[in-house]
Amino acid sequence: MSWSQAYLLLNASVLPAWALLIFLPKSKLTAGLVHSVLYPSLLGSVYLACLVAGIAFGQSAEGAGFSSIESVMAIFDHPNGVMIGWTHYLVFDLFVGAWIGREATREKLPHLAVVPCLLGAFMFGPVGLLLFVLLRFMLRKKVSLAE
Repeated sequence: MSWSQAYLLLNASVLPAWALLIFLPKSKLTAGLVHSVLYPSLLGSVYLACLVAGIAFGQSAEGAGFSSIESVMAIFDHPNGVMIGWTHYLVFDLFVGAWIGREATREKLPHLAVVPCLLGAFMFGPVGLLLFVLLRFMLRKKVSLAE
């Protein structure tokens, strides 16, 4: 499998979860797949495999590391480094999206108002979280990150 194919497969793997959050937010299927440890565990396994390949098997660019901005930039000079970074984004963005979904249900927020927040989290991570915090404040006059 090429790096491009792996990237496309990785992206496709999260689409069902996002579709469930948007179209079936209160279904048992969404609860069982998206609000469980399934997605973080599966994507975390991909992340770990790529990380091990980079550290132990030379699947990384020369000079890659965390000691300077240049060494961090070098991480992304190898396709495996891009896969590591992209998997990281996908895991955490989906985690935030799932939290938004649970919190919106708990707060009884109108789902149509929450959908832009979910789309924001899907495409731009922290933007979706910010939108949700603002939405919740506007509708509930409440600012809290505690569940």
